[in-house]
Amino acid sequence: QVQLVESGGGLVQAGGSLRLSCAASALTLRNYAVGWFRQAPGQEREFVATISWSGGATYVLDSVKGRFTISRNNAKNTVFLQMNSLKPEDTAVYYCTARDGPMSRRPTDYNYWGRGTQVTVSS
Repeated sequence: QVQLVESGGGLVQAGGSLRLSCAASALTLRNYAVGWFRQAPGQEREFVATISWSGGATYVLDSVKGRFTISRNNAKNTVFLQMNSLKPEDTAVYYCTARDGPMSRRPTDYNYWGRGTQVTVSS
């Protein structure tokens, strides 16, 4: 059974950093583009970042550009989201997702989803 498991979330003060990890089982992640999305209470799920299967191309949401970096280690079947200079508006549940195709910002394009990890940024 395919599983994507996110970890690394938590409570951090504004200006702090967190590193989220997405580990896959029963799925060879290097064959998939991977995305990170987030959802705050009462909000729609929002695209955050995506990375190509090779790691050679990335795309991030404008509001997190320069603060968030997506990367991957295909040997470890894991994708990361480094989040620096966190702001209270970054508070959300962050989801890892994978698709058998090119990078995409649309959640409906993705085939597999993790259950999410909570990120809370206090002011």
